[in-house]
Amino acid sequence: MPRQAYVNGRYVPHREAAVHIEDRGYQFADGVYEVVPVYSGILVDEDLHLDRLDRSLRELRIGEPMSRPALKLISRELMRRNGLSNGFLYMQVTRGVAPRDHKFPKDARPALVMTTRQTKPHSKQLLEEGLKVITVPDQRWERCDIKSVSLLPNILGKQAAVEAGAYEAWQVDRNGMVTEGTSTNAWIVTQDNKVVTRDATHSILGGITRHTLLKLIRAEGYDLEERPFSVEEAKAAKEAFLTSSTSLVLPITSLDGQPVGNGHPGILTGKLRQVYIDYMQSLKKSA
Repeated sequence: MPRQAYVNGRYVPHREAAVHIEDRGYQFADGVYEVVPVYSGILVDEDLHLDRLDRSLRELRIGEPMSRPALKLISRELMRRNGLSNGFLYMQVTRGVAPRDHKFPKDARPALVMTTRQTKPHSKQLLEEGLKVITVPDQRWERCDIKSVSLLPNILGKQAAVEAGAYEAWQVDRNGMVTEGTSTNAWIVTQDNKVVTRDATHSILGGITRHTLLKLIRAEGYDLEERPFSVEEAKAAKEAFLTSSTSLVLPITSLDGQPVGNGHPGILTGKLRQVYIDYMQSLKKSA
């Protein structure tokens, strides 16, 4: 069966899926999105993702497109139709369709689209060699905690990373402190084995994988600090890694062309990646 998408109440062939030209997400980036990882047919941390979706909608004063039970039902039906076992579910909600005008329309109904994508496991080479990361100025607005579809600075940063032969770009604020990656959260391990990641303020998106890994780190008894760290501190770190719903936990071995630690994936990073994978496997067993 051809891949399908869900668009405003209808399941349609993915290649034919479309929204109206005056959808405010298309014209104003007036919308939000979520990416929910799928592992062995299980939506990982589904309710946490939907909680964040609800929060983003509230912050932008966009109504919910439907109830949570209905959204879950559609998610599973789309997964079934597409035979999704490992990958992710993408959902996007915009303020809806209305004549182009900056102010909120009075009668627009929230628009919902959903797609799925199968993904392959990370390659052995990537896990053994680690990732290259560069730094770029953080040019985003002041509400990075909202998962908005307005991602132009992120796109420019990601393209800069690609052109530099890197996997990701870490964004740096005016004080020289790392905020987060263009599509990931940023972490380091200090020389005295403290795990450090920036605290969840308006400066970063509170990643769901980040949230879960914080809980797992505390449960494992590792030292943990939620605070800003500088580019210089990151370059002097023992280890570095990134997290996201699609990357899980991946080691960083180069920052701006300089080796991180000994230039190889860190031992603690590897342990945390396995802890997170064990967590996902536990969800499958309890389903």
